[in-house]
Parts: sequence; structure tokens; C-alpha cells
Amino acid sequence: MEPEPKKLLIITYYWPPAGGPGVQRWLKFVKYLPDFGVQPIVYIPENPTYPIVDENLVKEISEKAIILKQPIFEPYQLASFFSKNKTKKISSGIIPNQKKQSFLDKLFLWIRGNLFIPDARVFWVKPSVTYLEKYIRDNAIDTIVTSGPPHSLHLIGLGLKEKLNLNWFADFRDPWTTIGYHKSLRLSEYAANKHKALEHKVLNTADTIIVTSKTTKAEFQAITNKPIAVITNGYDTENVEKQVLDSKFTLAHIGSFLSERNPLVLWESLVELMNEIPDFKSHLEIKLIGAVSQEVLETITQFGLQPYLNNLGYVSHPEAIAHQRKSQVLLLIEINSVDTKSIIPGKLFEYMVSGRPIIAIGPKDSDFAEIITTTNTGVFFDYSEKMKLKSVILDFYNQFLEGKLQSNAVGLQKYSRKSLTKELVQLITKS
Repeated sequence: MEPEPKKLLIITYYWPPAGGPGVQRWLKFVKYLPDFGVQPIVYIPENPTYPIVDENLVKEISEKAIILKQPIFEPYQLASFFSKNKTKKISSGIIPNQKKQSFLDKLFLWIRGNLFIPDARVFWVKPSVTYLEKYIRDNAIDTIVTSGPPHSLHLIGLGLKEKLNLNWFADFRDPWTTIGYHKSLRLSEYAANKHKALEHKVLNTADTIIVTSKTTKAEFQAITNKPIAVITNGYDTENVEKQVLDSKFTLAHIGSFLSERNPLVLWESLVELMNEIPDFKSHLEIKLIGAVSQEVLETITQFGLQPYLNNLGYVSHPEAIAHQRKSQVLLLIEINSVDTKSIIPGKLFEYMVSGRPIIAIGPKDSDFAEIITTTNTGVFFDYSEKMKLKSVILDFYNQFLEGKLQSNAVGLQKYSRKSLTKELVQLITKS
């Protein structure tokens, strides 16, 4: 007789039909957990306000998962009465450049940062603790995971840990008080201290912390002595038809293109190459897929690159994967800040298995630079390396003209979603 599967309660906000990168991590873990003898029970909001929706992802939910839903009240629902577009952008992380913020922008950011701590989903905490305490007792569950952001979900874990004898894993897809946009929230001293106090309490009450990068692990080790495991994001096997490569020399950025990620060094390099190489402009196409900030679009126009822009907007996840496979070069841009060294964008791993070379730009000593280098999937540049960047773009362009441009990746298997789920199961079963 087969042993009873271990029950794992997963508390997450982002779940299909939510689109974007936040949903992928636990959607994929849940897909593979039953293969390792774990029964996933997923607790999600019944009526969430998702900034991006992708109905295609509903098909990817494991049939073996038990889904629990409870209503949520979110202030975005009220704020959208005044400005639906602004609240949608702010809730998805697209924060206007500080110099270009209107009074309404500043007001929304102040409210978001100071009245709703740690975030606008905080009203879901108490009713969730009440509902889940009974469910956990009734179903003999001894292990839970909370996934943030939104970090208010860790407060649900905190409440349950204080009431029940259970093993709590706090999974941080992104950092808390050191995340890039935190400084944009116009926090009062009281609010900033409250965020830090809650972060400290979560990190010191959870039994185990899970993070996605070694830099976040080092940051948290200064706050807690609790065990911290690094389990990165990864790639999944995708059923995508073989793609015909773009006929143009396409540089494709897939995902949110925030104003803080605006890579002047890239635009300058492209303009210089167009001036230096006679046929370069006839082949060039800048392909942007996903939400793009107005500042980025304005800068592209200012550099005279508008005629070469193909701005496709948000597409479904399967379409995004197809574009990754057929674009000539994939762009990975991270904000030039010490605070973003720990960010390993989820799309990196999909990029890595696309067979297309990556041009990555980010702060010096970024964690994702090491992954790109060791897997031989592309080239990383910091924001000061324009000559090196130009040289690599030209090299890729010449390989494109010869029909030889491709990526020759090595050592990718450890980043597969199934391998990472096995790591997770080993972690939760040995604790």
C-alpha cells in the first residue's frame, strides 16, 4: 500500500488567471509536487485585483491540486474609481519616474506606502488566519508555505504559527525592504520602521526562509539566524512548435520595461552602430513585449529609434515563449542599483533554454550575471561597459548575417522546474 502523500498548504496571492512572472514559481512547484509524494493545497483570494491576466495559464493548474478560496478586500478596488489606469500600473510595479510624477501619482504612492503596511492586501490577513486555522486543524496539516510579495501573506503565516504547532516556510520571490521600488513609496519614518519590524518578525518566526538568490540570503542572514535556502526560479518544458527565426536582427525584451530600467547605454550603442555600419539600420528591429513605461518609449523616440520599434504589448505566455525562440537576441535589463543585485528575473531561465543569445545589462556583481556566464547563454554588461556592449552587438550582428547566430548553453538541467521541485521537497521533508 502506498504511503499517504504529505500535505503542503501553499498561501499565495498570484495564481491563474494572473499573468506575469509572479504566478509562475508556485504554479510550477504545484505541477510537480505530486510526483514527489506531496499533496499541494493552494489557498488564494476569490476576487483578486490582478494587474495582468492570462487565461491560458488556467490550463496549467495541476488537476491534483486542492484549491481553497476566500474573499479579499483590496483598496485598489476603491482607488480605481478615481484612476483605473494609475492604480493598475502601480499595483503591477510600474512606478512613474520621480521627476515626472503628477500630484495624483504622488498621492497614490504615499497612500500605498504609508496606509497599507506592508501592502494593500493586508486586509486579507485576519480573515485568512481565522479560516485557515480551522482548515489546518480539521485536515491535520503540519507544513505551510507563504509566498511573497505581496509580503502581507507572510503575516498570514505569522498568525498561523502563533496559534498552531506547524512548520512554516516563508518563500521570498523578491526581497522586502531592499526591493527596488521600496524607496519610491514615499514612506514616513514610522512606516519605514514598521516595514522593518514586520520583516524582522517574519524572518525570526518562520522555521525556514526560502529565497531566490544568494544576495538576498546574505541580506537576510544579517537579520536572522534561521536557516535560509536558495531555490532559484527556473524553466519548464514548453510545448512550442519549432519557430522560424525573425528575418530582421531583432533585439527582443520580454516582460515589464520599467522607467528605472531604461538602458541609455543600449540606445546609444545602437545609434552609434547605425552611424558606423551602413546596413545595420536596414536589419535592426527593437521588439518590446509586455508593459512598457512611457519614459522608455519617449527615450527611444528621442534617440531616433522609433522607426525600428515593434511594440507588441502584453501577449499570452505561450506567445511570449514563441517570441523567445524566434527572436535573434534576447534583452534582459535590470535597474542599475545596489538594491537590485539580488534580483534574478524569472524570464532569465526561459531565455536560457530558448537557444537564443542573451544580452544582459544590470548593476555590477549582479547574481544573474554569474548564471548567464556559467551556462554560456549570453553576455552580461554593467551600465559603464558601452564599448564592450557595442562590440558584442556587432559580433552578434555579423553572426546573424552569416546565419550562425545561436546560443550554446551548458549545465541547464539543474534549473528545470522539476529539479527545483525535488530540491523543495527535500527541504520540507527533512525539516
